[in-house]
Amino acid sequence: MPKYYEDKEEEEDGRACGGVREDLRQCLLESPCVLQEKKSPKQCLREGHCRNLQMTFFACKRSMVSAVSFFLLVASL
Repeated sequence: MPKYYEDKEEEEDGRACGGVREDLRQCLLESPCVLQEKKSPKQCLREGHCRNLQMTFFACKRSMVSAVSFFLLVASL
């Protein structure tokens, strides 16, 4: 579940899909895989933890690439 707070001071990194990226990061850091099994977030991601957020993040990034491709196509006409 996304965790956005109105009163939280935003620490935006200026990158696309930053909100989903932060949610994925938090999900991994709070997962039992990291906390109890002491594995790295990268290992846990490979094992399928937080899969829904990972897919959402990839879809967001893919949509950004599609948008850029569209504008490049229009500009070349």
